[in-house]
Amino acid sequence: VQLQASGGGLVQAGGSLRLSCAASGRSFSGYGMGWFRQAPGKEREYVAAVSSGGTTYYTDVGKGRFTISRDNAKNTVDLEINSLEPEDTAVYYCAAKWSYRLSTWSAKNIEYWGKGTLVTVSS
Repeated sequence: VQLQASGGGLVQAGGSLRLSCAASGRSFSGYGMGWFRQAPGKEREYVAAVSSGGTTYYTDVGKGRFTISRDNAKNTVDLEINSLEPEDTAVYYCAAKWSYRLSTWSAKNIEYWGKGTLVTVSS
């Protein structure tokens, strides 16, 4: 079972990025899928998730400039980030968990992690 994130890179403040996560090894159609991020020297924090049925949840971190979406047929989940800020610099990890209670997710209870993709925002 693998979750492979991509789409990170170096971008100027105010720009946009679209991160993508592809799942392989099994179908995640019944799983919630989401994104976390970890900035240098900080704990991994929850950004957003989407249920198998398409219900989305955003933490305070993810509200406003982040949009999560998924394609069950392709086993992918995307995270679009607009109006990027230097504070968004982090490694972004995709995650999967068998749970409809998206608000209860935390870095400590995720079942599957991707390897992460680095987003660097220059000022």
